[in-house]
Parts: sequence; C-alpha cells; structure tokens
Amino acid sequence: MNGMSALERIHLEILRAVARHGSLTAAADTLHLTQSALSHAVRKLEGQLGIAVWHREGRRLRPTQAGEYLLGVAGRLLPQLELAEERLGQFARGERGALRIGMECHPCYAWLLKIVSPYLAAWPAVDVDVKQKFQFGGIGALLDHEIDLLVTPDPLRKPGLAFEPVFDYEQVLVVGPGHPLRAAAYVQPGQLADETLITYPVETDRLDIYTRFLTPAGVGPKRHKTIETTDIMLQMVASGRGVAALPRWLVEEQSGKFDVAAVKLGRRGVAKRIFLGFRDADAEIDYLRAFVESARGHRADRAR
Repeated sequence: MNGMSALERIHLEILRAVARHGSLTAAADTLHLTQSALSHAVRKLEGQLGIAVWHREGRRLRPTQAGEYLLGVAGRLLPQLELAEERLGQFARGERGALRIGMECHPCYAWLLKIVSPYLAAWPAVDVDVKQKFQFGGIGALLDHEIDLLVTPDPLRKPGLAFEPVFDYEQVLVVGPGHPLRAAAYVQPGQLADETLITYPVETDRLDIYTRFLTPAGVGPKRHKTIETTDIMLQMVASGRGVAALPRWLVEEQSGKFDVAAVKLGRRGVAKRIFLGFRDADAEIDYLRAFVESARGHRADRAR
C-alpha cells in the first residue's frame, strides 16, 4: 500500500474540525470521537504519509504546509460528499432535492420572490433556500457547492461554471421630490459631486454607478452611504437624504409607495443584464433547468 492510499474521509474531517475549533478536544467532541481515537488516527496517517500535518504549539495545533494542502482538499471534497449524502437521503425519502440560490444582486430579491412562488407550486418535491452572504463570494460558493444557482449581474467565467442571461435592465439614478435633477433628461457624472450617494453595502469596484459612470469621469460623490434594504434606501431618497442607483424596473415598481423618480445615467444610459450561474455538472438537473427557464420567462418588465 502506498502512502496516499492511507488518506480517508475521516482524516479530512479531523483536519477541518481542528482548524475550525483550534484543539483536539473540541474537534473530538464535534466528531463524536474520543481524543485518543482522534490522535491515533492522525498519528497513523502521518506515519503512513511520512510527513507531519500539524505543528504543536502548546495546546494549539497549527497546520504544516502539508496540512494546509489537505485543508484545501477538505474544503473542496467534504462539501461535495455532504451534498451527495443529503441528496441521496432526499431521494430515499421520495423528495426530488433542494435548490440553494445565492444572491449577488440586492435589488433582485423582489423579482426572485415572484419566480419562487409559481416554481414551488410546480415542483412540490423541491425545497428552495436563498443565501445572500458567502464566505468567499458567490463564485466561490458555487465552486464549493454551498449554493446551486447564483443570481448575479457580474458573471465571472470559470472552468466548470455556466452563466445564462435571464433579463436586461437599465441602471438609473433615483432622486426624491424637489430634487433639481428630477426633471433632467439625463445626469452627467459631475452633477453628483455634491451629492450623498446611497448604495448597497458592496465594494465600490463592483458598483456600476462607480465603475461605469463616476470613476471613468474621475468624479466621486461628496459622501457615500451604504444601506442594506431597498425600502430604507428609497425612504432616505424620498426624504431628501441623498440619491441612489437602482434598476429602472424596481424604481417604477416602487414609485407608488415612495415619491421617487428615475433619471438616466448619461446620455446613453447604463444597460445591465442579470445572469443565473450554475455548475456545468448540474446543467441537466431537471428542476434546476426548470428554474432557469422560469426566470428567463419572467423578465423584470413582467415583475411590475
């Protein structure tokens, strides 16, 4: 038997548990093992591999270079194995599966809800979950099998992933009552230099109002404020506390609720597209494909 054949799933689980909890005792409790059994398993693995996986610093353990490599393997393989077990269990119980949807488009949540409702009715044996926060971003969540679908306006082409466009929209400036730009045909970047710009809590290098409008013109707002929820953002704009950048369809949908108006960003406007991303290996799963088709058929102009 060569060294690598000694590596088993339990070794990866032990490494992950120790990295997460910081000690053998806590890892043993998490894995429902005795500490001696856990230590024996690791010593045996190190003996068969001929290399240490940890540096021992008092009671704490720090992974060696080999240990760091195995932790990376654990991070890729264990979620896939756990997902496979979960799916097989669902099949055994007569369920079809689960669709975990990741969101990288804050204002698309209302649009998504309109798709989910008829989808759940059409696929009663499929559960749907929506996640908005990921440890390593949406693309990483797809690659690590944390989610099955990613809603994003910024697809990143990676091997093993596919992205399908589901609808086009226009990004616009949102202004409140009495704002001097409210009657303008369009706004120029320099006109925002004295404004408070309200956005979702996203890095500026991923905000279109910056990357496709302000930054190329060498302009920044007087103040940049972040707000997580669309309703609060629109309330702030309606009360004259600042301006925002949102999809035109969302502004028009909310115009009866909030006294706000949409103004074109630049003479040509800022055109955007929403994509659904998924793993190539899952492309033929019928309930995933059905969701993509449903999303493509339910465009933003129908969401109003």
